[in-house]
Amino acid sequence: MKISVFGLGYVGAVSVGCLSDDGHTVIGVDPNNTKVDMLNRGQSPIVEDAIGSLLKAGRQEGRISATDNAQLAVDRSDISLVCVGTPSRSNGSLDLKYVEAVCTEIGTAIKDKPARHNIVMRSTMLPGSMRETVIPVLEAVSGKSAGRDFSISNNPEFLREGTAVFDYRNPPKTVIGEIQPGDADMLASIYAHLDAPMIRTSIETAEMVKYVDNVWHALKVGFANEIGNIAKQLGIDGQEVMEIFCKDEKLNLSSYYLRPGFAFGGSCLPKDLRALTYKAARMDIDVPILNSILPSNVGQIERVLDTIQRSGARKIGVLGFSFKSGTDDLRESPVVELIERLMGKGFELLIYDQYVNVAKLIGANRDYILNAIPHISRIMVDDVAAITDNSELIVIGNGSAEFADILEKVTATQQVLDLVGVAKPAQAVANYNGVGW
Repeated sequence: MKISVFGLGYVGAVSVGCLSDDGHTVIGVDPNNTKVDMLNRGQSPIVEDAIGSLLKAGRQEGRISATDNAQLAVDRSDISLVCVGTPSRSNGSLDLKYVEAVCTEIGTAIKDKPARHNIVMRSTMLPGSMRETVIPVLEAVSGKSAGRDFSISNNPEFLREGTAVFDYRNPPKTVIGEIQPGDADMLASIYAHLDAPMIRTSIETAEMVKYVDNVWHALKVGFANEIGNIAKQLGIDGQEVMEIFCKDEKLNLSSYYLRPGFAFGGSCLPKDLRALTYKAARMDIDVPILNSILPSNVGQIERVLDTIQRSGARKIGVLGFSFKSGTDDLRESPVVELIERLMGKGFELLIYDQYVNVAKLIGANRDYILNAIPHISRIMVDDVAAITDNSELIVIGNGSAEFADILEKVTATQQVLDLVGVAKPAQAVANYNGVGW
């Protein structure tokens, strides 16, 4: 395949070398003549393990060339990968000046090109950048329509400096965002030989995924450092602690707990988080990440409360109010907190949970419901039908499987607010709403 790569920085240079190594003919494009000259001499414009030999071999075998002429590059390629930088402005906002400049060049180049050109954005951009900046610039300059006259897609990269060539060949996933199904088939074929999941989604989702990856990595570093600071003050080896922590790949290093939904609760997480942050404070150790977790959790309850208040419904039914399905534990259940807040604001409530029955409760759970929240027992009902027959809005509070078919049991005028995703329909339904979806 004939491919042009715009931007010969870190991502661009690695892309040129790896694509050439895969047998493609690649034209590198950059306004910096030094980078262009280096590539044309078979030299790498960046310092990165293994890339120098790939670029040298590609140049010697005639598969790599470089130019500062965008028109020439577009005319001689079927697909263009845009890998230019997206730096921060002084206020933290994203500067897309290089993206706009390249889109102007490519738009001008495809204006009179008879063949349908494929344009791929690999630059890291916030969700909405493709729709609000990239596509409008390309269409305005070219006079053509995205999706009809030219293909446009988003293809975030997941390369680490120092291991970029290895990461290119062994990606954790390949993500392609497209504006219409099949629009990025040519791009997908470039990665078909890689042993990694290929995910084709909307351009907005592809844009967002890249930021989620990077912010998560930053959060992990900050979290580990705060744990290490506490451990060191206590005379404990923080690296050993985190090494043991990372041995757990069922919960700690996994997708578990990483699904948008409602707040956490129960007898362990809130209590232990408070205890550790209190201990840190007593030792004068600043742990801003750990200290922000409980306020963030409270904020999720406030968000749901606001959603219900704005729904217009006054009769609210809650399905599942223990902090986790399959348990009768109500201690620090965020759903119980939500119920109490709604009652305090004058909403009419009915609640149901097959695992919570006052007559059968024993020990701490019985004491809690009878002494701490006795008013809750007065609005409990014995079956789902009592909820569906008497509610304007139904809140699914935990992931019990019996709530999965709730949309089949409600009318079109009844609203469903799902806090856990257990009833998420395959396609959009007007009366269904989720917390983070």
